Amino acid sequence: MIVFDKVTKQFPLGNTGLDEVSFEVEENEFVFLVGPSGAGKTTILRLIIKELSPSSGTIVVDDLDIAAKKFSQNVDLRRKIGVIFQDFKILLDKNIFENIALGLKVVNFPAHKIKEEVKKSLAFVNLSHKEKVFPSQLSAGELQRVAIARALIGDRKIILADEPTGNLDPKTSWEIMKIFKKIEGKKTILFATHNTDIVNSLQKRVLVMKDGRLAKDQKKGGYDL
Repeated sequence: MIVFDKVTKQFPLGNTGLDEVSFEVEENEFVFLVGPSGAGKTTILRLIIKELSPSSGTIVVDDLDIAAKKFSQNVDLRRKIGVIFQDFKILLDKNIFENIALGLKVVNFPAHKIKEEVKKSLAFVNLSHKEKVFPSQLSAGELQRVAIARALIGDRKIILADEPTGNLDPKTSWEIMKIFKKIEGKKTILFATHNTDIVNSLQKRVLVMKDGRLAKDQKKGGYDL
């Protein structure tokens, strides 16, 4: 589903974001991506969604060779991937329904199907009663549920989560993890986090990043840095 083969990313000022990183994530696998700030976790996620291009190496996402110089299937790629951010990235001037619908509009999803998809996605995260509410009226946990609904909409195959519990208290963080448990085994999930408790409790596969390199790949790992 996701393959990195000797991927290096060097930035314009000369610093190296990734240094010959190789790993494979199977279809519907749940993988934690851990490591200190600046270790390369977010760079990996940005490469997968084609926000960045590698300096060298190969990246394949659901049979798409996205590192190819002439790659032009960005819309197809974005239709496969939902992204969840630490800071939610919710538009404050749009209500919840509009925020989630926007995730489909940007990938040219059929307009006549958008309303049905939004309602289904909101129901999944238990926010059907909030569709006309604006972001300023929601708690941080509710905003993250909106972000998850937006990432899931349109039956995305791959979910990338970049510190999705980073701005949440422990109780709310575990409520968010219950939603991830509901999609576990149904989506390919790459979950970047600093949350030691969550990683150690769930005992999933863990990729440990250090200084732009893959330092460890544990099948049932913990937050071991």
